[in-house]
Amino acid sequence: MIGTKERVLSRIGIFYDGNYFYHVSNYYCYGHARKSRLSIPGIHEFIKRYIALQENTSPAFCQIVDCHYFRGRLPALEANERQILLNERIFDDILMREGIVTHYLPITRGGEKGVDVSLALEALELTLFKKFNVVVLIASDGDYIPLVRKLNSLGTRVMVLGWDFEYTDENGNTRYTTTSSRLLNEAAYPLRMHDYINGTVRFPDISPDLLFVNNAHDNYQEPSEDYDDDPRQEQQRYPDPVRKRGRIVQLKGGYGFISTDVPQKNLFFYTEQLRNCEFNELMIGDLMEYEPGFNDRGECCKNIDLIAHPERDYRS
Repeated sequence: MIGTKERVLSRIGIFYDGNYFYHVSNYYCYGHARKSRLSIPGIHEFIKRYIALQENTSPAFCQIVDCHYFRGRLPALEANERQILLNERIFDDILMREGIVTHYLPITRGGEKGVDVSLALEALELTLFKKFNVVVLIASDGDYIPLVRKLNSLGTRVMVLGWDFEYTDENGNTRYTTTSSRLLNEAAYPLRMHDYINGTVRFPDISPDLLFVNNAHDNYQEPSEDYDDDPRQEQQRYPDPVRKRGRIVQLKGGYGFISTDVPQKNLFFYTEQLRNCEFNELMIGDLMEYEPGFNDRGECCKNIDLIAHPERDYRS
């Protein structure tokens, strides 16, 4: 902590690894007791307060002057076919409202490639030109270590927001997410955010509630998508399991989509989630009852029951 209170503006640049951020946000929405997504404006406010605390100044003198978000994105035609194009635009509006510059790279058959390189190059170039005092990385990969070392050589303090947690996937397998300890060791301000959120570590006058949607600081929602490189980062969450109904709008080999009460939003489902029927029995227009959930493709339908075929008379 800096010893004397200086009225010098700390210029902050924030760089998001979007896929990592989305993965962490999903964990807190679906796998953690909080059942809420991470809040982008809440995280920005936390960053300002934490830096002010460490540097013995006022949050008013810790200002975010640049913020960038990096992620892979499907081609427009494929996104439209999967009925996620509108959701992407909604999230773009959220990022735009927060003053975040987006950097989307094409997703190929090999998956998301080049995001870490693009983020590192942009962060280094902007630090050289804009003279950031603090660069914040919301990332976990040890591949960012060379970037941190370069920023350190420029006299820029680096803050890393990382999370460690484990969860059980839909197949009952235990999965782990960890942040590179070597990456944290290179940073001036290494933060293990899971310890802070769970109460193991505390910071004066900064509540963990600030980081989540549905608090007094933050009042907007963010939808989710259907593929594993989903950039939805705020809230489209459901309370504890509630059964909902919708009609089948698309069927393909072993999976399909069911309509929701949100216009133009359909949820993905696998054949394995059907409980009282077989996949080959289903028809477009079938009325289904399901439990909203989450899998490796994003939001989905789980524990699905067939209620009625379209030609049958159904009364709700």
